[in-house]
Amino acid sequence: MTEVLQEFPHLVDPRNGRPLMERTVLIANTSNMPVAAREASIYTGITIAEYYRDMGYHVALMADSTSRWAEALREVSGRLEEMPAEEGYPAYLAGRLAEFYERAGYVETTNGHQGSVTIVGAVSPPGGDFSEPVTQHTKRFIRCFWALDKSLASARHFPSINWLDSYSEYIEDVAGWWREQVGVDWLAMRNHAMEILSEESRLSQIVKLVGPDALPDEERLVLETARLIREGFLQQNAMDPVDAYSTLQKQVRMLELILHFHERALRIVKHGAPISVIHNLPGVDTLIRMKTLVPNEELEKMDDIQKEIDGQMSRLDAEYQ
Repeated sequence: MTEVLQEFPHLVDPRNGRPLMERTVLIANTSNMPVAAREASIYTGITIAEYYRDMGYHVALMADSTSRWAEALREVSGRLEEMPAEEGYPAYLAGRLAEFYERAGYVETTNGHQGSVTIVGAVSPPGGDFSEPVTQHTKRFIRCFWALDKSLASARHFPSINWLDSYSEYIEDVAGWWREQVGVDWLAMRNHAMEILSEESRLSQIVKLVGPDALPDEERLVLETARLIREGFLQQNAMDPVDAYSTLQKQVRMLELILHFHERALRIVKHGAPISVIHNLPGVDTLIRMKTLVPNEELEKMDDIQKEIDGQMSRLDAEYQ
């Protein structure tokens, strides 16, 4: 908490340029505080969020973590001599979790304004065991789950969200909204990118056994494109002045360029070009660095990157036609 209090005042709100701390409320209940205070802290946080929601604000609540709150709930339940259920948690654990998450939502206030509360609840399963009660009950009530991956964090890949273990059931609901905002079929692009990342996961197991040279060039291209998606799109540097914040249009354009590169490269590889030629193209490094090279206000530079890639691909296409 000391680190949070020291660093938050220096973070700048991208909306107004003011310190982010000016619109942040922190409720700190550390492990050395009374168990009743730790159990009550999550209710304090959601009540404050509802207070600002009723004033017409849109509030984001980060609860870190619901697992620690559930442990405090277990201690209180034990001292009250209540009947324990699975792993010592009280039998009403699922009900308490459901009551907490159902307080999120979008409302119209009595004065005609609109406000909302968005809950991001962190779950810290002991030993990374997703089968423990808090994780299982949480996944029953939510429709979106971000699985943080320790190996990604160790590799300095942030945000360290595992794209295969994470899921969202809102995809079909927001597809129309994305199409209105960016004017392209976002859902098809997203599904194509996920197919490449899923295929990379399967091929990585083969590479560990026999090495990448045993794969045909088309499958090695999948590994190359997946690397571009991971490093050039999914990885983000919060400390970079350009990459710290990306508009929807920039995100879609970056993914569109990477998938366009994949389609052009796939045709050339089928004509007999070795994957090493594709890997050594100057445009590959440009695709990885475009998130820091192109500011949100200068998206026309993306067209220049696409022209550069098309020119390099056209020369290869003519050579291996």
